[in-house]
Amino acid sequence: MLSVSQIASQFGLSRTAILYYESMGLLKAAHRSSAGYRLYGDKEVERLRQICLYRSVGLSVRDVRQLLSGSDGAAAAVLNRRLIELEAEIGELRRHQQAIVRLLQAKKSLLRRTKDMTKEKWTSIMKAAGFTEDDMRRWHQEFERAAPDDHQEFLNYLHIAQEEIKSIREWSRSGAHP
Repeated sequence: MLSVSQIASQFGLSRTAILYYESMGLLKAAHRSSAGYRLYGDKEVERLRQICLYRSVGLSVRDVRQLLSGSDGAAAAVLNRRLIELEAEIGELRRHQQAIVRLLQAKKSLLRRTKDMTKEKWTSIMKAAGFTEDDMRRWHQEFERAAPDDHQEFLNYLHIAQEEIKSIREWSRSGAHP
């Protein structure tokens, strides 16, 4: 029998993750020790292995619960839906990749000319490359998350007023629409 910490360690999870899976009805301790500690056996280890596999392919906790408790038909429906979602995500990433390549190829000299670059020009370039307003918002959010100092520098590069930069960075961090 394994304790919460032991089973969590075996799967590279936090103790909190195991307790969360329990609270969501995905996992249940096989026994309790005399001191009241949760203990997990082979059956629970195998169930956690399934949970981790399903989560590793991007399935929600709701979907995992359905897979663990549903029929083969329900499982196929959940997995087919996730496959369609992944295909759409991959398509969107490919469009972004192609847009960036086009930007790099067509606008190298424009990107180097800092004194002439403005927010309006950059937005126009992004739209011409196929980015929607939502795509640009997600781009800012990811830039802010991954490299906040570089995001600030880039916004300065576009000659945006400091108040507007502050606003862009705030909604980029919060994920809220401006």
